Amino acid sequence: MPGEPRTLRLQHGNRIEALCVLGGHVRADVFGAAPAGAVAFGVKHTEGVSVDVLFRGRAEPEAVPGTGARWPLEEGTVLRFSMSRASSEVNDNKVTVSFYAEGGKPINQAGVFLTGVGISLDVDADRDGVVEKNSPNKASWAWGPEGHGAILLVSCDKEFPFIPPSDCDSEQVFNREDLLDMAQMVLRTEGPQRLPRGYEIVLSISVSDADKVGVFHVQNPFFGQRYVQVLGRRKLFHAVPYPGGAAELHFFVEGLRFPDETFSGLVSIHVSLLEPLTEGIPHSPIFTDTVVFRVAPWIMTPNTLAPVNLLVFSMKDNYLFTKEIQSLVAKAGCKLKVCFGYINRGDRWMQDEIELGYTQAPHKSFPVVLDSPRERGMEQLPVKELLGPDFGYVHKEPLFEATASLDSFGNVEVSPPVSVAGKEYPLGRILIGSSFPASAGRRMTRLVRDFLYAQRVQAPVELYSDWLAVGNVNEFVNFVPSSDKKRFRMLLASPAACYRLFREKQKEGQGEATMFKGYSGTDTKRMTINKVLSNDVLAQQNQYVQRCIDWNRDILKKELGLLEEDIIDLPALFKLDKQGKAVPYFPNTVTMIVLARDLGIPKPFGPVAGGECCLERRIRALLEPLGLCCRFLEDVSSYHGSLGEVRCGTNVQRRPFAFQWWHFAP
Repeated sequence: MPGEPRTLRLQHGNRIEALCVLGGHVRADVFGAAPAGAVAFGVKHTEGVSVDVLFRGRAEPEAVPGTGARWPLEEGTVLRFSMSRASSEVNDNKVTVSFYAEGGKPINQAGVFLTGVGISLDVDADRDGVVEKNSPNKASWAWGPEGHGAILLVSCDKEFPFIPPSDCDSEQVFNREDLLDMAQMVLRTEGPQRLPRGYEIVLSISVSDADKVGVFHVQNPFFGQRYVQVLGRRKLFHAVPYPGGAAELHFFVEGLRFPDETFSGLVSIHVSLLEPLTEGIPHSPIFTDTVVFRVAPWIMTPNTLAPVNLLVFSMKDNYLFTKEIQSLVAKAGCKLKVCFGYINRGDRWMQDEIELGYTQAPHKSFPVVLDSPRERGMEQLPVKELLGPDFGYVHKEPLFEATASLDSFGNVEVSPPVSVAGKEYPLGRILIGSSFPASAGRRMTRLVRDFLYAQRVQAPVELYSDWLAVGNVNEFVNFVPSSDKKRFRMLLASPAACYRLFREKQKEGQGEATMFKGYSGTDTKRMTINKVLSNDVLAQQNQYVQRCIDWNRDILKKELGLLEEDIIDLPALFKLDKQGKAVPYFPNTVTMIVLARDLGIPKPFGPVAGGECCLERRIRALLEPLGLCCRFLEDVSSYHGSLGEVRCGTNVQRRPFAFQWWHFAP
């Protein structure tokens, strides 16, 4: 939109030429242009120009009638021109200033020939799918349901197989499907068939935005409509040929990177009208219009959203597990994608390698896989198996920072939508595992942590997970859907709940009930309820674990706005390794797969009493009243024996939120 009025230097005895952009103003200093002896001035103008006189010390301007009028010449007096209609020819409007001596004697004249042109760079600022003309909100961005501002998608998918890793790495559009990912930007012009000699229209971006946004425009529109990048990493400006008359030039804009620690997500694109001075002197801008985009964030999906695909690797030792998963997926009504060993090179921990989310704009959304910095053999999975048309990929790899197990994406969880002290989080909140605040333990790589914070729509909460050997939050917290008003429950691993259950069974005379029946792990010692309860070392270790979980419980209640009735304690036991870090004593049921109402739970191999595992019976009693269906999966040889569970070896793509992220106010 037009900015500050530009100033013309009138010259008595001469007529100058100028462009006047519709909707803008041009000022001319009358006093400075007056010849010696002048004491008054008069103004005449053609019908297509509006002229006001502004006097120093007066708040209101005085309009000049078309027939002309006279005023005393005073220091600080200026004229203000504007045009509301585009010119059909160059210099088809004019303003004439006449200067008078004492007694009204004419001395000289100064004049300006004006050409009215309309220039407007437009975007979908109100997010309704229409690129409206000259929206008052196109140069700003506001969050919330009453907000405004255009939105860009990062073109991180891959529409065409024989191109660089993803579309945003290419400076050409190889497939018209690419254009559907991009936001439209329209340059609208009005005016004569040609501009006065030397004038140019230029699109530009700043150096700081060059690696964040790309702009494409059609080349050779009559021969195949090939779209090429006109602004981007290596192109900060682009001269736009003036089309003449009333015209619209369509551009397509893509994001090149997601918000991160050095990028707020906002980018600006400018169009400027440049005026020539004289040969050998650079052009100067006389008008600039600006539009602002926000790059859409990467968004995680919680367990409460409907599943679309479940991914699992086919390994030598998980054939039976995969068969069980097929049955679970069929019951849940989603699809199963089995990836084969040549992709993972022996690495089975799919949840640790990738996190499946999505990105969204008003015109489109698509899933995006976030690749973790861990490099243990599965690096090719997201590129070879997932990246493709309308399936994006983003990788965060620190250059100078060592990675640890806390950089695995089992250490990134997201809650369902919550309300905290009157603040709504309609997309939930990300949970990140870290070390105890006062310790120097393991932490998530800063690059990944800052990336999650920079998305802004799922404000992260940091928890204490360094007490675990693997150190991932999904080892002690999970979420399941419910059909009541709360819509979900938070599950926490609970040694206290397990000891309480075992004492109940002991009082019922079932102290000799045996654990690990049918267990295929390496520990084959006969273990009973009585032996567990009499093991003082194990009890002390689990008291420590419970304190660690309770610390997180208090954080989660505060940061997610939860009450005790929103939390379900699942029986769990841990033991400490030689480094003093906790590992599950039996398969950890909290790390379950959630497929809508169907749960794939690690089979705990608890004490069998009355022909049924008492742990399974208690878990069913806790979860099935919520309308959930529990299915216990044997994962000892496939996952538990390597310090993981069924969820660690799988991953779930889910439907996006119905809520549109731009309606959120961070």
